[in-house]
Amino acid sequence: MLRVRIAAVGRLPARAPETPLIADYLTRFAQTGRPLGLGPADIAEVEDRRGGGKAAEAALLSRQIPTGAAVIALDERGRQFTSPEFAALLARLRDDGQSDAVFLIGGADGLDPELRNRAAHSLSFGAMVWPHMLVRVMLAEQLYRAATILAGLPYHRA
Repeated sequence: MLRVRIAAVGRLPARAPETPLIADYLTRFAQTGRPLGLGPADIAEVEDRRGGGKAAEAALLSRQIPTGAAVIALDERGRQFTSPEFAALLARLRDDGQSDAVFLIGGADGLDPELRNRAAHSLSFGAMVWPHMLVRVMLAEQLYRAATILAGLPYHRA
C-alpha cells in the first residue's frame, strides 16, 4: 500500500473554497485507490510563524517526511508529466515497495533548494505560477485521476 502525504506550507482556512474540492478528490482517491494498493492521502500543513524563510519552511516540511518515503517536489522547474505518466509513477513507486510518497508544496517563495534537491522527482503543473492553495486542488485531482487510469475507469479521456 502506497500511502500519500501532501506536505504544504500554509494553512487552508476551513471555509476556503478549495477545502471541499480537496476533500472530495482525496476521498475519491482513497476509494478508487484502495483496491489498487494506493492511498489513503492526507495533508500535513506547516507554518513558519517566526519568519525564517525557505530554510525554516524546509525544516518544518522535512519533519513531515516519513523515513524512506519517496519525495516529490512540486516546483515550476520540474518535469511536466502527462496524467498517464503521473499514474505510472505512482504505480512504479507502489510496485517498487515504497510505503510512503510525500508531495512537497513550498511557500510563496518556493521550496528551499536543499529540500528540492532531496526529492527523487520534481513535478510541475506548467510554466505558469499557481497559487499554492490551488496547487493542492490540482494535485488532489491528479491523484484521483491517476487511480482511475490505473483502475481502467472512464474518468480520464485520452
